[in-house]
Amino acid sequence: MEKIILFLTVLCCALTSCTKEKTDYEAEIDTIVPERSGFKEVTQFQSGAYTIRIDALGGNLYKGYNKVHVKISGQGQAPVSAATLLPIRNGGTAQAHSCPHSYQLTYNAGQGYFEGYMVFTEASDPLSRWDLHIGYTADQSYRVVQQVPVQEQDNKNLGMTSFTGRDGAQYILALIAPQKPKVAENELVAGLYRFDTPTAGATALFPDPAQFSYSEVQGYTILLDPRMPEPSMGNHSSPNNKDLLHGTDNLYHGVVNYTMTGNWTLNFILHNQQGDLVRGTVVPDDFTPGVVGVKSELHIDILF
Repeated sequence: MEKIILFLTVLCCALTSCTKEKTDYEAEIDTIVPERSGFKEVTQFQSGAYTIRIDALGGNLYKGYNKVHVKISGQGQAPVSAATLLPIRNGGTAQAHSCPHSYQLTYNAGQGYFEGYMVFTEASDPLSRWDLHIGYTADQSYRVVQQVPVQEQDNKNLGMTSFTGRDGAQYILALIAPQKPKVAENELVAGLYRFDTPTAGATALFPDPAQFSYSEVQGYTILLDPRMPEPSMGNHSSPNNKDLLHGTDNLYHGVVNYTMTGNWTLNFILHNQQGDLVRGTVVPDDFTPGVVGVKSELHIDILF
């Protein structure tokens, strides 16, 4: 009888804690994490006779994945036939480095802009900055550098993580969607990128794109195990989740089922094309009320 009373007491406390935390999470998502829609201007500047405008969702660049539109035009000037984009972080104590990006931009003829992406690994700060090195071809080749501000990611559903795989390669995994999850089965989209270790020395002209190159990783499998790691949640999971598989858009698509709002951890196990383990550990199935849940060595925390 005493054991039953003790169990009911613990269960009651857990449910009360769950309700309180859930309410707090809902308040936070409603007031802090807006959904970004529509491309707006981040910056506009001149390069000789050409005007260059960079647009991003909501008009800001953030740590994590950013899709961008680059418009290059000049009144009475030769049309631009090709464009490149190379982000470089300078300053501070670290050596100049880049982040995953689409170097060769794709032209959208119907809309009149070039499109690509950048996955910023750090936000700007007083000691270091992000410079965009833009190259474009019209009647001749041009190069220009423009500093852009990169903000901390304020949407806790769009996190990212960098890690070293068991193959020795440097990887970055970034969440792209959903921006604003629902208590339902949500399509989960992520980008997976690998740093291309240079095979030759840098050229005299800075920056040498070969020294800052990243590849879109293709054909891997990302096993998914979502959990609620808060002590009151017992690190429970949810049904009907689907692992992330490589798509024709070079992104990874799966399904995550959020059964309630709150603090979730997306635990991952990454395998290459041959099925070899690259990174990640299995999370125990034990229900652990009262203690913080175990996480995979490869994971991203979210909150909605």
